[in-house]
Amino acid sequence: MSLQVYGIPNCGTCKKALTWLVGNRIDHEFVNIRETEISQETIARWVASLGNKPMRNTSGQSYRSLGTEKESWDDAQWTTAFTQDTMLLKRPLFVKDGVAVAVGFRDPDSVRQAILG
Repeated sequence: MSLQVYGIPNCGTCKKALTWLVGNRIDHEFVNIRETEISQETIARWVASLGNKPMRNTSGQSYRSLGTEKESWDDAQWTTAFTQDTMLLKRPLFVKDGVAVAVGFRDPDSVRQAILG
């Protein structure tokens, strides 16, 4: 199994998730979304897996700076927006074998189920 966790190092939720992964001896690779370019094709696959709504970081400044037209955007428009500004992605984003399987870290049990099956 290949598990990547996409996020930013100073995100409290990402830190909590990474600590949990280490504590549960779950091998993973952390990918800093501020420093790593993510292709539109990759983000499109993630949106196809999870939908655009759960992937939105609605508490960030990037999201708030978008106009009201964002309310009517489709998956393709959100994919473009996520590609242009990865800070719009909710964190952490868990990708197992290339497929986005979970986003956020409110419920460790649901993340465990998503990444371990």
